[in-house]
Amino acid sequence: MIEGKGESGVVQVSDIERELVNALKTGRVVLGSRRTLRYVKVGKARAVIVASNAPPEIREDILYYARLGGIPVYIYPGTSVELGAVCGKPFTVASLAVLDPGSSRLVEFIEAASSHSTAGA
Repeated sequence: MIEGKGESGVVQVSDIERELVNALKTGRVVLGSRRTLRYVKVGKARAVIVASNAPPEIREDILYYARLGGIPVYIYPGTSVELGAVCGKPFTVASLAVLDPGSSRLVEFIEAASSHSTAGA
């Protein structure tokens, strides 16, 4: 059981955002679609976050290769501008890959969120 889940048992966006900031500080996270796709293809990404407004071709490529590699993907409900702001960057971030979560529990939360979203589909 993951602590920090909402009353309905679903991981909240604020939980993901908080753990993402923690992972950026203590772990290793790469920003950008090209770098994310590169790490997903070689299987080095532990988890991936994609903005809801990421270009369809990028989103499809990342989802395809992540599915092949068994890498959990979280579709961030905000825009790439909002995802960039959460990361503390003054630019848009369409996707990012978590290589090392550090002391955060981001990978656990993404796995829980992605398993919940696929269970309902």
